[in-house]
Amino acid sequence: MEEKTEFQGMEKAVPEREIDLRAIWSILRKNLILIIVVTLLAGIGTYFYSYFFISKQYSASAMMIVNNKSNEKTTYSTTELVAAQDLAEVYSIIIKSDTTLRQVIENLQLNMTYEQLNRTISVSAVNATQVFQITMRHTNASFAKKVVEEIVKVAPPLITDMVEAGSVKVVSDAKIDNNGNPVSPNMRRNALIGAAVGLVLVLLLVFLKELINNTFKTEDDILNTLHVPLIGIIPEVDGKEFSKV
Repeated sequence: MEEKTEFQGMEKAVPEREIDLRAIWSILRKNLILIIVVTLLAGIGTYFYSYFFISKQYSASAMMIVNNKSNEKTTYSTTELVAAQDLAEVYSIIIKSDTTLRQVIENLQLNMTYEQLNRTISVSAVNATQVFQITMRHTNASFAKKVVEEIVKVAPPLITDMVEAGSVKVVSDAKIDNNGNPVSPNMRRNALIGAAVGLVLVLLLVFLKELINNTFKTEDDILNTLHVPLIGIIPEVDGKEFSKV
């Protein structure tokens, strides 16, 4: 009974395969070329996919300023400034309302519905001031600029008519943003994301393949797993050597 104790300990040790830092580095070094190639291919593939298959979006914008009183003043109190900022949010809603955008569609004779145009328009306050920016994104930069120009023309009288106290003035005329270059997709960012995803996937596959591999490839594998000394090694012999005998 005592003679089986050693073998029982061996049987318990076989299923457990621990991976230390040296083993992890060994796995990475052994598959380094594969990891690099897959990561580069994923990044390059994502870059070209973004370039050829994702529609380029251009942006055009204009800025307007809100005053909470119709008369012009050179200085404003804190209360008036806060009131102007609140009005900027109200005016933003008015600009994106069907009253304003349907007027733009009618004036430009656009082949778009109000919902379609509304989705392309964004209005936001600039640095929490009474200045707000109107932006449109579209696949055609000139078209986006044309629409923003029309909004800037249509919006002020509608706003002053709906809000009895207040005035809106143009700070910056409509222009194409980003020096006429597309604002979307960001191909560099997409390429980095694609490369990161490719790296994670190839690492998962490499380590998964290593974990499910139960074979011994070297003497160290046997010693580290079974913790018993080797009695002997059977060398690998080329079959051609036997044919010569």
